[in-house]
Amino acid sequence: MGIWRRSAYCVVAGASVVLVAAGCGTSTEGSAEPSGTSVAGKSVAPEVPDKFDPCVDIPQSVLDTEGLHAAGSEPDKDEMRRGDIAWNGCIWVVSDGYSATISATNLTIDMVRERGVPGTREAVVDGRTVVITQSNGPDACGLNAELAGGSLEFRVNNPPSGRLTGDQDPCDIGMRLVEKVLPLVPADA
Repeated sequence: MGIWRRSAYCVVAGASVVLVAAGCGTSTEGSAEPSGTSVAGKSVAPEVPDKFDPCVDIPQSVLDTEGLHAAGSEPDKDEMRRGDIAWNGCIWVVSDGYSATISATNLTIDMVRERGVPGTREAVVDGRTVVITQSNGPDACGLNAELAGGSLEFRVNNPPSGRLTGDQDPCDIGMRLVEKVLPLVPADA
């Protein structure tokens, strides 16, 4: 399990204890309205943003510019939930190179920032904030681009043994992907 998901799991687990403890007490007048949940004081959308589906909305022609393809007949799915945090996306590979997972998640840019990973940096691509972290060692990079209600997460794993791409920085690869994919995302997403 990657550091992203471990961190999300720990935040959610800790917040769940606080939420359960806070749930014991007196009642409050008024009507209940569903609005997502709170994780460590931050509001989390109850579902993954759905205005951009990486598995459907990224044309193969864009993936072809990087040499990305499914490892089998269809891309592997990245569908996971850790407490209140969820991911929906797909995984592609470059034969003898890197793998890329692109997923919509309800993990917000602020939540990524608050992890405090040393070396975290930010960029703006196609009008959206992108937070770049390299918390899983020099062969991996995570980039989260801002979406309404979450982010579009790009995870690149580029082992040095990959003949075609092993000499490239995984964050540089990730940024190329971000620059190719974000223009495809609807403005209201």
